[in-house]
Amino acid sequence: MANKTTRSKRDEQMLVLDLLRAVLPKVAPDPAWAERIYSACEAELRAKNRVVSFEKFCDRIELPDLEPKTVEEVKQHFVAGFGEADLDIQPDEENKTLAVDVSLPDGTQFHKAIPVRPVAPDADTEPEVTLKFISFPVALPGDKELAWSLAKRENMTNDEAAMALTKIEDDFWTSKTGQKLIRDRVERNFPEFIARVPAGLLNEHGLKRHYKLPETLKILRVAAKKGGGS
Repeated sequence: MANKTTRSKRDEQMLVLDLLRAVLPKVAPDPAWAERIYSACEAELRAKNRVVSFEKFCDRIELPDLEPKTVEEVKQHFVAGFGEADLDIQPDEENKTLAVDVSLPDGTQFHKAIPVRPVAPDADTEPEVTLKFISFPVALPGDKELAWSLAKRENMTNDEAAMALTKIEDDFWTSKTGQKLIRDRVERNFPEFIARVPAGLLNEHGLKRHYKLPETLKILRVAAKKGGGS
């Protein structure tokens, strides 16, 4: 999201510069003045972008403490990011900050006091949503009263889960493990598959095995209603 926002701002700036390039010759008859105004606007935008980039660079710095090892790691980040710039990095134990001064060869200077803070997740990545598993019992057409207790991700439909399970079974029997089982005279069927398939393979496709063995469905009898006399 942050990358898209940055690109959008740069596109807007380019549009502004293009507009200036088209309008200035009309309102400033002197070409030299028009060029000076354009160059000044371009330099100002470039300077602001560099400040924003520096601030974002500092915001991404991990600073869990002010230990010498940590300060040295931070320094190396700035060396890698700013090359030949003059760096002055000083820990401030009293205020729990790291004072950073950067002087670029062209005379540009940046200053930032980075506070000690816990390591934060990458702001450019969306937080991962953990989906719950819900019940997904399955049975074979020949014996619908025997069910295997499986589970599927809550965002999957029963048809999607069934297709995923079929694909996993096909992949399992064509794998090296499956082929070895067949050579060892293990019958290629669903009970053998569900009892032997790795849990990780099921999980990759949004499925989970609660029990390897099928359970007989309990058929409940409806209690007869007692009639009341009048």
